[in-house]
Amino acid sequence: MGATVEIKIKRDASSRGVSLPSYATDGAAGMDLRASEEMELPPGGRSAVRTGICIEIPCGWEGQVRPRSGLALKHGVTLLNSPGTIDSDYRGEIRVILVNFGQEIFSIKKGDRIAQIIFSPHGRAELRETEEISDTKRASGGFGSTGVV
Repeated sequence: MGATVEIKIKRDASSRGVSLPSYATDGAAGMDLRASEEMELPPGGRSAVRTGICIEIPCGWEGQVRPRSGLALKHGVTLLNSPGTIDSDYRGEIRVILVNFGQEIFSIKKGDRIAQIIFSPHGRAELRETEEISDTKRASGGFGSTGVV
């Protein structure tokens, strides 16, 4: 098992009666995020869906908001900015930008699992400008340059 971190969480009135984020199984990497409002998302529509929670992530950690595979496969509903990064100094409400690529209206009910969040440690980079960088076998090959097999 990886590192454990304590995350403080605060809910607002809209999330009363909604379960806090939690792991669905012992092996789950992400905690389910739930909607704190009801809405309908038309085909082609997008919306920042409220969760009614704010979190305090320690410095050196981040939250990554990711889609739920079942919503994508069964309904064509996913996240536009995936993964969405929550920095340690953000204290606002978590909202999930959902988009409906499906053919039907997608109804969101209060308490529905709409995304997942993964907490992960991260480092910081120090950039150093240079005239040359080392070569590799791939070199400057772009998207798809390594093939499919």
